[in-house]
Amino acid sequence: MKMTWQYYALSALCAVFLVSRPSRADDAAAPLPDSLVKQDPASSGSTDVATSGFEKAEKPPADAKDATELALSAGGLASAGNSRSIAATSAGKFRVRRDANQVGAAVAANFARSAPMGSTALETTVENFQGKVRYDRFIAGSFAVFGAASVRHDRFQGLDLRLNLDPGIEYYFVDEGKEQLWSEVGYDFQYDIRTDDEIAAAELTGTDLAKHETRHSTRLFVGYTNNVNKAVAIATGLEYLQGLDNSTNYRINWDGSVASSVGKGFSIATTVTVRYDHNPLPGIEKTDAITSVSLVYQLL
Repeated sequence: MKMTWQYYALSALCAVFLVSRPSRADDAAAPLPDSLVKQDPASSGSTDVATSGFEKAEKPPADAKDATELALSAGGLASAGNSRSIAATSAGKFRVRRDANQVGAAVAANFARSAPMGSTALETTVENFQGKVRYDRFIAGSFAVFGAASVRHDRFQGLDLRLNLDPGIEYYFVDEGKEQLWSEVGYDFQYDIRTDDEIAAAELTGTDLAKHETRHSTRLFVGYTNNVNKAVAIATGLEYLQGLDNSTNYRINWDGSVASSVGKGFSIATTVTVRYDHNPLPGIEKTDAITSVSLVYQLL
């Protein structure tokens, strides 16, 4: 029988198949590709985008709340001519946060002298020095307890020394390394040592002032700080203290600041502080306001 080229081609294909085909034992052991035996469903049927109840926020990294901040500031003013005056202000602020513990400290000093037109002698018109330390312990979620101590010397409020001790509890609505919004409720113990000049001035008006006085008050506070970006930082706080032993003894304090970076760790800060005392010492104004512009150096 005459063989055609189709016959030879078919024989060659069969030979290749027989040589390359595995044995029957291999057939039983060799798995089929996954794509042939398994097919994932397009959806498990449990994906939701509309939910009820409280939204669950994405938890930030554990160290997102940690922070170390240290800043020093100073400012001054001098004038000559029809009126002569000099003024200086300086401050330092430190805060460190590690996990559930936060420690802060601050110091400030304000001083000014001036001479009205026609006078050659400079007289002191502003003189106060302040310091504060504070410890916060975060105990559960956004709740924390705190203790603070502050001292103040203010010649023109008639104070050799004012000591305030402030324990309390606080709740943080926002608690991140660069931003905090919180409220505080607590107790304020105030201990005053009055200047001899203030006592003598009160005697001239027929008022008998004791050298030492204590006040007990409840305290409410709301504060906010935010390092908006590398160039801008803002801070503000509002405090209300109500006397427990005398309803006329209440005070309101507010402060706010805006700092704008000018590069290399330096920034320009504008600070406003307002202090209102409804029942001050005799002859003392109820409201004090201080506005300052300072050069701030951020060390950390």
